[in-house]
Amino acid sequence: MLLGEWQLLSDLSFADLVLWVRTRAGDWRAVAHVRPNTGQMVFFEDIVGQHAVGDRSRLLERALDEGAILRRGGPILDNDHAIREEAVPLRDGDQTIAILTRHTNLTALRTPSRLELSYQGLAAALVRMIAAGEWPGASAPTGSRRGAPRVSDGVIHLGVDGIVLYASPNAMSAIHRLGHPGEVIGEQLATVFADVLRDQALVDEALAMVTMGRAAWRADATTRSGSVALRAIPLTEGGERVGAIVLLRDVTDLRRREHELLSKEATVREIHHRVKNNLQTVAALLRLQARRLPDGAGRSALDEAVRRVGTIALVHETLSHGFDETVDFDEIARRGLHAIVEVATTDVPIGSRVEGSFGRLRAEDAMSLALVISELTQNAVEHGLRETGGTVTLRVERVEEDGGDGDVLQVAIEDDGTGIPAGFRPGKAGLGTQIVNSLVQGLRGAIRWEDAQPHGTRVRFFARLRPLDPA
Repeated sequence: MLLGEWQLLSDLSFADLVLWVRTRAGDWRAVAHVRPNTGQMVFFEDIVGQHAVGDRSRLLERALDEGAILRRGGPILDNDHAIREEAVPLRDGDQTIAILTRHTNLTALRTPSRLELSYQGLAAALVRMIAAGEWPGASAPTGSRRGAPRVSDGVIHLGVDGIVLYASPNAMSAIHRLGHPGEVIGEQLATVFADVLRDQALVDEALAMVTMGRAAWRADATTRSGSVALRAIPLTEGGERVGAIVLLRDVTDLRRREHELLSKEATVREIHHRVKNNLQTVAALLRLQARRLPDGAGRSALDEAVRRVGTIALVHETLSHGFDETVDFDEIARRGLHAIVEVATTDVPIGSRVEGSFGRLRAEDAMSLALVISELTQNAVEHGLRETGGTVTLRVERVEEDGGDGDVLQVAIEDDGTGIPAGFRPGKAGLGTQIVNSLVQGLRGAIRWEDAQPHGTRVRFFARLRPLDPA
């Protein structure tokens, strides 16, 4: 929990933070290190893995034994810089489990501004909470949530009654962006936000708790003129709340871009939905036309066209439910395979199974692959199993390729039917086989037909997939 929160403490302290743990050998080892975004760093090289020696080791031992915040007697010189070091016991209940050290570069300090004094005061409050085992808490909303505010975005110090004791310039700007024209310092933050959100139909239900500093929660506030993300960190002493830190970030542009992206995604899904509907209409028209023809080559050709159009529609249907231009192809493969087997007009039982996983594919690869599998499955049912019955098996293996040129799919469609007809030549076969050859070439792959053992037909092909991330 500390590592999820300590960038906040580092920025408020203008100091490097190092986390030390005691090894079984009895010495101290640095296991984590963070630098401030608000001031000059102390350690230019990462010190994780180093051992504490000399006065630093003794400082850590004293902090462990006394369970108190300790500071070295005076600044130390490091590369001509005066460094102040402080040790803070990290407590979990009644047990000290590690020591946190703060390293402040005093050489870069000047007469502190009100902002710096306020930040250092808030940092000192957090350090006391660490030593008391009161921060960070399990309810703290850590993590890299998109738009989460940081110290550099804006800081407000609240009193126990929710009155603003200090607000950084960036925090003031964020509140003014929402439409508040007046002062903030000395006002109750919850009242300020209630005023600017008075005309809003929807208000984040957590906002009241956050603006009063009563809970370690996050909230968003949006008006016609802007959006602000807020996060509260209650300050406690002896288990009693004495105030709070509220971080603010103006996320107006971020929320606008997210809204535009969601609108574009919804538009793309609607397009796929309409394409699917149109393809199903075309398939229905072809099916009606086929019924008006007598049995023969013309009707069979229209039936095959209906199946191919339906396969493409299935991919568009899957895309219409997603949020990007990729699909989970396993479901498409299973549905397509079962559909062909179920409609096979035969008096003998025909089964199907799928082994392996395709994973997620780009839409253009999914279209071609769906058609290839549909054609090969139809051939297996029609020419291999119609008279004898049996099982069509679809096996797939996805192999990661080095170099970022996309993964490779190795696919085999096998039946245990009558086998390859005598004189079969893929290059001079029917339209379905020609379509398969063309699509496999478009997938930068190759295909071959062979006899299965003890009987039946096996078709193997591989396809080189486009990377899921076009970049």
